[in-house]
Amino acid sequence: MNARILVAEDNADLRDLLQELLEDEGYTVTTAADGREAMAQIERANQMIDLVVTDVQMPGLGGNQLLAAVRESRGETPVIVITAFGSVEQAVEMVKAGAYQYLTKPVSNRDLLMTVEAALARSAPQREQARLRRMAVAPERIIGASRPMQKLFELIGVAARSSSTVLVTGESGTGKELVARAIHQISSQETERKGDFVPVNCAAIPAELIESELFGHMGGSFTGARQARLGLFEAADGGTILLDEIGELPLAMQPKLLRVLQDGAVRRVGANVERKVDVRVIAATNRDLEEDVKQGRFREDLFWRLNVIQLRVPPLRDRPLDIPLLADHFITKCCQAANRMPLEVSAEALAILTAYSWPGNVRELENAIERAVAFSTGAAITAEVLPERIRTTGAVAAVIARASEKILTMRELEREYILDILRRTEGNKKRASELLGLDRKTLYRKLDEYRAEGFLE
Repeated sequence: MNARILVAEDNADLRDLLQELLEDEGYTVTTAADGREAMAQIERANQMIDLVVTDVQMPGLGGNQLLAAVRESRGETPVIVITAFGSVEQAVEMVKAGAYQYLTKPVSNRDLLMTVEAALARSAPQREQARLRRMAVAPERIIGASRPMQKLFELIGVAARSSSTVLVTGESGTGKELVARAIHQISSQETERKGDFVPVNCAAIPAELIESELFGHMGGSFTGARQARLGLFEAADGGTILLDEIGELPLAMQPKLLRVLQDGAVRRVGANVERKVDVRVIAATNRDLEEDVKQGRFREDLFWRLNVIQLRVPPLRDRPLDIPLLADHFITKCCQAANRMPLEVSAEALAILTAYSWPGNVRELENAIERAVAFSTGAAITAEVLPERIRTTGAVAAVIARASEKILTMRELEREYILDILRRTEGNKKRASELLGLDRKTLYRKLDEYRAEGFLE
């Protein structure tokens, strides 16, 4: 089960009993004699707590104060309250304040274990998401509150707890390497695997050198190999190797990689013996490997060996809820780098950013924000400092989105769009007519109609 449970109970006998009971079920248990000691354990950087079981009446910091502190600092961590008969009313109040459930003393083993299992199952997605957010994935953090990202966070947690090979798929710029780093870091914290994270871009290594880069070579094994060299698989021993752009791996190298995955051993170029390596392998690609298999560009047996656990990183257009969060993150980052006060985003600019389709995904958003911060002179990022391709395309989408919300007629939608373009061109009718694809006579006629209807001064 591997869940970590903290038991806060001032009665030493009961505390030991609860610890033994939970450990017998496979949980990792730490204990505290009061709420203050419990909070000290929770606040330790390396202490990941999945569930708190606490008594109500304890000296110093009591169960109610511990609950409030946990809710504030680790809102995703469920709290089970154990109470004596006389404090049931207080325990009910604690449930109203956010406790998962309360149990009365004496606690039956069956009731406690069922409650613990239910609490952990219910809170698992939120705990995985929060745990990942707290973890710095250098140089960035994975950010997302949307449903696609919540699902991804959950799958990252599943992959991190497994030693199986992972295939991370997704379009360019979605953050596949960040996902791989997150898997490595969570796994390092929760297991004994303390080796390095070694990223390899398979597309950037010349075909004639890739075997030596991955598996190493012996001195004199080929021209220029003056001494033995450690390969990247050996460098990642005890840790994780990321084979990025795996779809670009030459066909001639694919059976050699397959053998390493099957045997857990590498043979340096020019060597007669193999060397065992304990490496978690994560592969990443923006290609459709199944289609590549059909076309003979990728080995089917290697594909299935890599595709044990597949994580698809959603494109930014599928999670518009995350765009304001990401924009705020990148603004803070850019402003700190430029040693300037953080900027806000105007409502108009945010509407455009949210409506834009982001073919370059998160990487394109970061570049757009960096540019906008550089060109902003006021306290907020406005639509005018956004790149033109985003400003025009996003503006169209934003108008359509507003129209859909209002359920406008086609004529009303046309009027909204024309007036919006006119505002963006600051009244320049020549430029507006060019953007709209209208001749100026038609534009003037429509503007006269809008003025007569009271929509234009």
